[in-house]
Amino acid sequence: MTSSPSSPAPASRIRWRRGRVTELGRSWRDAQEMTVKVFDDEIRALAHPSLVGTPEIGDEVLLNTTAWAQKLGTGGYALVVAVPDRLPADPEGLGTPGAGHLVKGRYTPLQVTVQGVDEQDTEHHEAIAAAEDLGGMPVVVADLHSALPAVLAGVHVTDPALRVAYVMTDGGALPAAFSRTLDALDGSLAGVVTVGQAFGGDLEAVTVHTGLLAARHVLRADVTIVTQGPGNLGTGTPWGFSGVAAGEACNAVHVLGGQTIGALRISDADPRPRHRGVSHHSLTAFGRVAMGGVTLVAPRGIGSELGKQVEEDLAGQPERNLIEWVDTEGLDDALAGSPVTMSTMGRSVAEDRAYFLAAAAAGRFAAQLALFGALPA
Repeated sequence: MTSSPSSPAPASRIRWRRGRVTELGRSWRDAQEMTVKVFDDEIRALAHPSLVGTPEIGDEVLLNTTAWAQKLGTGGYALVVAVPDRLPADPEGLGTPGAGHLVKGRYTPLQVTVQGVDEQDTEHHEAIAAAEDLGGMPVVVADLHSALPAVLAGVHVTDPALRVAYVMTDGGALPAAFSRTLDALDGSLAGVVTVGQAFGGDLEAVTVHTGLLAARHVLRADVTIVTQGPGNLGTGTPWGFSGVAAGEACNAVHVLGGQTIGALRISDADPRPRHRGVSHHSLTAFGRVAMGGVTLVAPRGIGSELGKQVEEDLAGQPERNLIEWVDTEGLDDALAGSPVTMSTMGRSVAEDRAYFLAAAAAGRFAAQLALFGALPA
């Protein structure tokens, strides 16, 4: 006689569907959009070919429709889990020495193995093992992935020769390939390092710490930008948002001897009061989570009313955090010249100029530190 479980198993957290590919859409990096017919619905779906192979028109596909059913913004795709009748070949070298043993998405049905820059038997292991600090490298930490191209524009308008690396954390999307921003920035970055559970960068690392060391000692970056991948998670509570990790990233920079710069999330267009002026995300992550001191960059030229609000919001920052007001002359043109069509929470640069200026100003400040050790007098 078998015993019954003491409590019923939890309901499934994944919505599963089968469908057939009817149309292929745009593709970028390691991502392929498509339309899949499921019963009477035409569903927008996405596949990562390196994981599941490349679906073709007419293929039956197995889908995870959870995000699609919830009508999520950034991640509102049905995701191709498998092409059951045409499975891809096994990855070359999988299970052999040197193939990599870092597992991302650990113990989920879709865990993937990658080779880490910091693991044994790799060409960079010795350099990472010997690295002790960042040598004073400026590191710009931002809450949202949408800040990345604006920070980069601020760096390169100051000096286009500066090498900039991107460390992508796992608070948003896990696959770097999901980011169309990274696709558009191809050739503009020294490289992408995916850390934690994120994967798909030019380099993989176990932690933010080794990711930062890889940016400095492997990619030879002059400046590094740290943000989560596309998307983010928030609950409308003081601590329940994925951007809290920005403060932890600042702690890693501080421990490793970098110069930490906070790209403030500023807006006068966000309809939510908690994100107007300086967002509570920035005030919490930089003011309460980051313990080593962060230079918070505020942009000039955003208008007297919003500027006054920003000044008031930053008045409560701890003494360890410095406030730098940075000139924004030329930054509008730099943003307009970016290869990325910038958007944050569905708002363009024209609709939320202050947000993008703040990120670009942080990039300009980081570039000045990299070049001169301080802003010019």
